[in-house]
Amino acid sequence: MRSLAPMSAPITQMWMGGIHATNCVEITDDATRLDDGSFWAVSISFEGKARFARFANVSENNFSAHDWEPLTSRWSTSQSQSEYTAYVSKIRESIAFGGVYQVNACRILSQPFEGGSLEGLFSQLLERNPAQFAFYLNIEGLEVASASPERFLSRNGLKVITSPIKGTIRSDQDVFGEKDKAENLMIVDLMRNDLGRICDAGSIEVNELFRNEKHPGITHLVSDVEGRLKSGISWREILEATMPPGSVSGAPKSSALSIIEENEGLRGPYCGTLGWIHGDRAELSVAIRTFWHEGSTLNFGTGAGITWGSDPAAEWEETQLKARHLISIAGGEL
Repeated sequence: MRSLAPMSAPITQMWMGGIHATNCVEITDDATRLDDGSFWAVSISFEGKARFARFANVSENNFSAHDWEPLTSRWSTSQSQSEYTAYVSKIRESIAFGGVYQVNACRILSQPFEGGSLEGLFSQLLERNPAQFAFYLNIEGLEVASASPERFLSRNGLKVITSPIKGTIRSDQDVFGEKDKAENLMIVDLMRNDLGRICDAGSIEVNELFRNEKHPGITHLVSDVEGRLKSGISWREILEATMPPGSVSGAPKSSALSIIEENEGLRGPYCGTLGWIHGDRAELSVAIRTFWHEGSTLNFGTGAGITWGSDPAAEWEETQLKARHLISIAGGEL
């Protein structure tokens, strides 16, 4: 267990992409408050638990550097290798019977964590694993340090774009297999459907299909889907129509969510969304590659998308691959 000398509590703050928010004046779970034009930090769990924090002071700043003492304990996992591979096999059986086409199967890594904050860990993530949607939040009852590479929703006026990631290979590999492309295409169709619930008819376009994005240790397969929001639509309507993110759920979404609920514990902030909303502008990530601290436990989630073409042992290794680099930054044995 990591033990630190007594210290002053870290300040309540949010940082994302150079935007630094301080002086939190309200925390609520009421999505109707998001339409008031204020700056709101957003954390919505995979299961739909919302925390919206209204900040009075917003500026453009780099994240202040903090020290981090690497962890030393072994991370526990919510599913062992044998349990996870059995879960993958169970999903493949459901696919064979036609009830679902793809499911994102996840597990949670945890270890005891008392005292201190994740500011130092986030500093290390920014330095050693830079990510487009890196995010830090510290509010009452929750601290999050995320190195997410995945856009959930970006909004500017009525324009909205989502960029699902589906497909992962090692950074020394160059070619994605047909399984990865098929999986990506399934989720692109799902996100087109989700955006269709909130956008004008005929406005949804797939701007880019099967883009390679390189990240530390891995390469992802990414696509972009864009639409024009219906005039007058509220943030509550947008979030209710699109959460949880399709890329970390499955297709059809309702069937995938039933399988996930039956076989996994609570994911919490992992696979939900993190980011900010300010009037008709927003930047929201899919909360992958994310550490979060609640109570006396530090957690990290990892997962893989399962299709009929999945090999259970290979999918376990993909969850290890996604976790390995970030866990090496935090410390502790995987």
